[in-house]
Amino acid sequence: MALAMRDFGIVPDVVLVSSARRTLQTLEAFAPFEQGALVEPLDALYLASWQQMLDVIRRVPETARSVMLVGHNPGLHGLAMGLADPNASAKDAPMLRRLAEGYPTGALAEFLVATPWQLLGSGTGRLVRFVVPGDLLPAELTEQPT
Repeated sequence: MALAMRDFGIVPDVVLVSSARRTLQTLEAFAPFEQGALVEPLDALYLASWQQMLDVIRRVPETARSVMLVGHNPGLHGLAMGLADPNASAKDAPMLRRLAEGYPTGALAEFLVATPWQLLGSGTGRLVRFVVPGDLLPAELTEQPT
C-alpha cells in the first residue's frame, strides 16, 4: 500500500496515528515520507469511534493540505462512511457501495475535502479512491514476459 500511495502521488502533510504498537509498525512501512510529514502518535485514536477520529482531524492546523490517519476498525470504516457524500455522482456509486461492504485491514480510502479541517463533518468528503490490499498484485504477477 505504501508503494501504491507513492504511485498515486499521495503525500501527507500530517500523519495522525494511533499509539498502538501495531499501527506504529504499520506506519514504519510508509516512512520516510516525502517532504517530511509531521507524524503525531495519539492515544486518542486507539479504538476510537469515527466521531472521535473526526474530532482529532478537526484539530489539524489549517495550513495542512493533506492528512493521513492510521487507526483501527470499526472506527476507520465508520469515518470513511461518515465523510462520504451521500449525494455523490453516479460514477462514484460503485466505489461507495464497495466501501459500504467493509474496510479491511490495510485499506486506503482517499477523500477530497473542500472545507477547512475544523468544519469537517458528515458528508463533507468526496471519495476519490478506495483500494484494498487484494487490489494490489505483486509486480512479478503483473509483468509481461519478454
